[in-house]
Amino acid sequence: MRIRADQILGKQPIGAALAVPYVVFLLAVFAYPLGFAVYISFHDYFFAAPGAVVDRPFVGFENYVTVLSDPAVQRAFVNVVIFLVINVPLTVVLSLGLANALNAAIRWRTFFRVSYYVPYVTASVAVVGVWLFLFNSNGLVNSILGPLAPDPSWLVNSKLAMPTVAIYVTWKQLGLFILLYLAALQNVSKDLYEAAEMDGANKWQRFLNVTVPGVRPATTLVVLVATVTGANLFTEPYLLTGGGGPDGASASPVLIMYQRGIEQGHPDVGSAIGVLLVIGVLLLALIERRFVGRDDE
Repeated sequence: MRIRADQILGKQPIGAALAVPYVVFLLAVFAYPLGFAVYISFHDYFFAAPGAVVDRPFVGFENYVTVLSDPAVQRAFVNVVIFLVINVPLTVVLSLGLANALNAAIRWRTFFRVSYYVPYVTASVAVVGVWLFLFNSNGLVNSILGPLAPDPSWLVNSKLAMPTVAIYVTWKQLGLFILLYLAALQNVSKDLYEAAEMDGANKWQRFLNVTVPGVRPATTLVVLVATVTGANLFTEPYLLTGGGGPDGASASPVLIMYQRGIEQGHPDVGSAIGVLLVIGVLLLALIERRFVGRDDE
């Protein structure tokens, strides 16, 4: 039986051939590391000298039992849920509202569009320095609040550390999501706004009944990207709170994975945390896709 080229490459062989480098990239950067992490999580794996012959026995779900019974890991997963509950809705509301305002014919529109994008492209280390200055015990925010300032301060307060990190991440990444919504707003027909206005709809009614349904595919994308990005939280708690403090109140699963796998030399435990995180994010993304993007199909 002879197999024709079009059976392998499809009806567009040139397009399939051009996609091959990206497929190789995905396999090398995502598929192979994920598969290797799954393999490590089921073995008693440890770092060894190059060329050394070592025995890394299969241990089944032992690493997962260790992870699930670790209070620090449990708290890290609760922390990331708190982060997502704050970050994702705030990201959707603020980015859509600001994008809708920037889409209107206002003065300095280009300047404001660029301004909102600047924090996203600025190095995290530089921006974190500004936020540490603003939110430390003697910072500008506490000086403005005066007696209303929390004690302990924001980033050393076990109840406020993670919400503060969530607000910071929302602010820093807002520019990207504003651009996504601005692109989506360009595809909403102006005829729909004119028809709604002729029917007597005010600005708020036009926003709810024309803008929000019109950008629903973008909302689905924003929710999914914000969820995946938030679940991989690492840099912000590492820099803002000194590694997940106070007492693990702002630690994320990725941060715990780094501490267990790299700093403490237990890559098998770290890989188990990573696999559980991937499964959790996939389940959460499916739920969000089911409810947020149900009208996109």
